[in-house]
Amino acid sequence: MARLTVRDLLDARGKHQFAMLRVETIEEAEAAAKAGVELLSVPPSMILDGRFREVAPDCFALPGDNFYEIGGTEDFLRWAFPLYKHGADGFYCSGSLDTIRAMADHGLPVCGHVGLIPSKRTWTGGFKAVGKTLETAQLVWQQVRAAEEAGAFAVEIEVVPHSITRAIAERTTLFLISMGAGAAGHAQYLFSDDVLGQNRGRIPRHAKVYADFAAEHDRLQAMRIEAMGRFARDVHEGDYPTPQFLVDCESEVVEAFRDWLDRMT
Repeated sequence: MARLTVRDLLDARGKHQFAMLRVETIEEAEAAAKAGVELLSVPPSMILDGRFREVAPDCFALPGDNFYEIGGTEDFLRWAFPLYKHGADGFYCSGSLDTIRAMADHGLPVCGHVGLIPSKRTWTGGFKAVGKTLETAQLVWQQVRAAEEAGAFAVEIEVVPHSITRAIAERTTLFLISMGAGAAGHAQYLFSDDVLGQNRGRIPRHAKVYADFAAEHDRLQAMRIEAMGRFARDVHEGDYPTPQFLVDCESEVVEAFRDWLDRMT
């Protein structure tokens, strides 16, 4: 399969539901690609790792970080250009509309963020749905329109009532990446930590857990402790190292070496 383009995503709106995951390691990226996940949100450093495109050659990759980790408009541009050169397909941007506009003006595909924006949650009341009232639903629509007018090709729409998302999807040209915002989004987005059951904290309502890696990590940790404990006991009790773990040399060499040491000391 050829690598997806922005045009492919926009043309597929309403025709195909895309799967999207946030992955944090090369191993997760490889697993997602082999599993048929088409869109990947990745740490910026992963784009610069040559192994990434070896394991996920066809995935549409969106590197992203919070705006306060990157800075202002010029900082975003300096951040994005090397990533684009190394194979990024687009860029998540929770920065200003001016930043989205500047990136789009340079031909960089930009994905904005609307609804619950975790890095800006203080403005909408914390970690909770946005759009359950007329006023906040209007806010989400205004955010979508502003991102569209600034030149974004997509927005992540997070924890918005699915009926509101559907009404917005009918009226925007953007590619909507739904995180807990319903099936009217054009891609469904989760974090691999949640999908794999690695998250030990609060699991978001929209996150579906498909595995129990936390229990497996606990099992492996117990194995580590048990194995390391047996090693420590063997050392303390003189049971390690035993002859099968040692190398030696001919007795004549040892004797000659001792004689030499006696003369030298």
